[in-house]
Amino acid sequence: MRVMEKFQGVYKIRDRLGTRNLVPGRSVYGETLKKIEGVEYRLWNPRRSKLAAALYKGLRTMPVKRDSRVLYLGAASGTTASHLSDIAGEGLVYCVEFSPRVFLKLLYLCKERENMVPLLCDASRPESYASLTEKCDVIYQDLAQPRQGEILLANARYYLRGKGYVMLMVKARSIDVRKSPRKIYSREAGRLKNAGFKVLELLELSPYERDHALILARKRSR
Repeated sequence: MRVMEKFQGVYKIRDRLGTRNLVPGRSVYGETLKKIEGVEYRLWNPRRSKLAAALYKGLRTMPVKRDSRVLYLGAASGTTASHLSDIAGEGLVYCVEFSPRVFLKLLYLCKERENMVPLLCDASRPESYASLTEKCDVIYQDLAQPRQGEILLANARYYLRGKGYVMLMVKARSIDVRKSPRKIYSREAGRLKNAGFKVLELLELSPYERDHALILARKRSR
């Protein structure tokens, strides 16, 4: 079976996408494990991961690479974060989660994956991440709340490197149920532009995720 590297650490296996398993023999959320020529891959389910959905929808730029430092806001139990962990390899994925119940599952996962750092914190208070002392290459945010854009920008001011990337999963119905999702996507993209970012891609995630979109943007140099 032929395996092609689509992006650094993201592989095309026939008509599926996957990441090379950092912890061979262990699945995270029931995903299929496939061993090919001595290498184990985790097939990435686009109905369980919004980033996988974006990749299947044709995402052209994947900013997370080997050795990347990633700040993940809203990591939940670690489904997508675990795939970023596979990709980053020797890098680090800082996983911020606010719910103690969900965080417990995340904590067990981070014990298996040494490049995942669990942070039981409120993403709306980035100054509270006492253990995060370095700037990150990418901030990935997946929060179901009205102030998604504001929270992302607050974290970027603290933790994003110059010319770093942000990946904002916009949940339109969490922001305003009265407005059309496309108007909300446009507004959030405009917010990033006004804050000094260049919007590179805006991808709606249907049919995998209804009323969701990914906005990928990069910080402009001063």
